[in-house]
Amino acid sequence: MYHRFVARRVRRIFAMISAGDWQPMVDGMAPSFTYRFHGEHALAGSRHTTGALRAWWERCFRLMPDPTFRVEEVLVTGPPWSTRVATVLTVTADLADGSRYENVVHQFVRMRWGRITEVRTLEDTLVLQRALDRLAASGFAEAHAAPITD
Repeated sequence: MYHRFVARRVRRIFAMISAGDWQPMVDGMAPSFTYRFHGEHALAGSRHTTGALRAWWERCFRLMPDPTFRVEEVLVTGPPWSTRVATVLTVTADLADGSRYENVVHQFVRMRWGRITEVRTLEDTLVLQRALDRLAASGFAEAHAAPITD
């Protein structure tokens, strides 16, 4: 029952992000957390504060306005004090330069008593880097900005 509740919440959060509201993701973080997006690009890096995470989501939406996250699979294991969630998503977006973006995302989350303590996001970095390069070539300098970290 608990695992179904968590999976349903994950699906709901991604639906909210797809509707333009990423704040529930930020609000779900524990007081001490790590939010890591793997790679070496403008969206990469580790964040440990809600301020840095908020700035990261703002950048994501500037570079990829109106993204859609289609949840393909959610796997939940563990008790409420040590929950692990694996999610497979397809993300699509019309980029700020007018091109279309589509990629597969794997996200691994650790939770403790309903609060997120760790997020590790893996996306096909070649596909992402090519999109960021197109944006930068079209005048969106932030696509090649240093990662937001703290």
